[in-house]
Amino acid sequence: MAIIDVVKWEANNREFCRKFQSDDLRLGSQLVVYTAQTAFFVKGGQILDEFTSGTYTLKSENLPLLNKVINLPFGGDSPFQAEVWFINQISKLDLKWGTPNPIQLEDPKYGIIVPVRAYGQYGIRISNPRLFLETLIGNMDSFTADSIDAYFKGKMTSALNSILAKKIISDKISILDINLYLMEISEFCMGEINKYFEKYGISLEDFSIMSINVPQDDPSFVKLKETKTTVARMNLAGRDVYQMERSFDVLDKAAGNTGAGAQMMGFGVGMGIGNVMGGVANTSLNTNPQPTPPPIPQETTYFVYVNGQQIGGQTAAQIASMKAQGIVNDETLVWTAGMANWTPIKSVPVLASPCPPPVPPVPPQM
Repeated sequence: MAIIDVVKWEANNREFCRKFQSDDLRLGSQLVVYTAQTAFFVKGGQILDEFTSGTYTLKSENLPLLNKVINLPFGGDSPFQAEVWFINQISKLDLKWGTPNPIQLEDPKYGIIVPVRAYGQYGIRISNPRLFLETLIGNMDSFTADSIDAYFKGKMTSALNSILAKKIISDKISILDINLYLMEISEFCMGEINKYFEKYGISLEDFSIMSINVPQDDPSFVKLKETKTTVARMNLAGRDVYQMERSFDVLDKAAGNTGAGAQMMGFGVGMGIGNVMGGVANTSLNTNPQPTPPPIPQETTYFVYVNGQQIGGQTAAQIASMKAQGIVNDETLVWTAGMANWTPIKSVPVLASPCPPPVPPVPPQM
């Protein structure tokens, strides 16, 4: 085989490592290491002398470690065997990534779990050539950007499951607003994911999330948007007005039902609407408010179980009226805060007292 006079590698932007294809070298040969390259002499699987960018005339003086292993003879034409590995340290910035399967994330604002997909772009560079050669190359003749991409893509997508969740929860970012924070999230993910690359002498030069999206027709995403709309309506109109609107919706539904349960539901909801409307009217119409006394202590209210339905907000007086109308009786179950279980009316002292008998009117004077 011909004696090699020049040792060099014309690299491209896809290859990160190349083994020089010859074992017949000689002292006096020229070693050319281009910018953003590092060359290593390897003998018997052991990494020996290292050269950064520049042009070198090979001699025993600049191959001290190799000389110790094979005792390089003196003289310009003395051949010797050694492998020369070139590591390309250019930045490769156009690698793509994406999540093959949706990532299940819980929205920190609304507590709803939705499946999200993400995709973007990243760049890498060999920052520690010796570590890269020792940990990833082995006995392969070359190692490309595609090889690195295939090796690390699975690690990245797996790590993103926890990294994205950690960032979203710690910063309380709603899934609905997440695309407003893509740059901030990208920087956070880059710092976390770079730890996986550094162990192999590689560094992330860039990591960007181009989009995080959820299928618009996914039931959980539809529910999330409805929840946000509900919260927005409550914040805009006020909680009391929103409750009044909901009460009207309940009344509309109750109007189509029959039976004592439906009637009492309408009765209870109607009284609630009256209280809400009264409060709203007082707030809206009182343009010259006067000092007001402290609120009157609230009377205890009960849930009443009638015809398979729970009717809430009933005072003792209202329950007495329901008894008088025959809607409930002493065996009807009731419950209020502080009671362990549903209890018959007859077992609740404040509700069990009999109604006073009706008093006839005064007879007319003859």
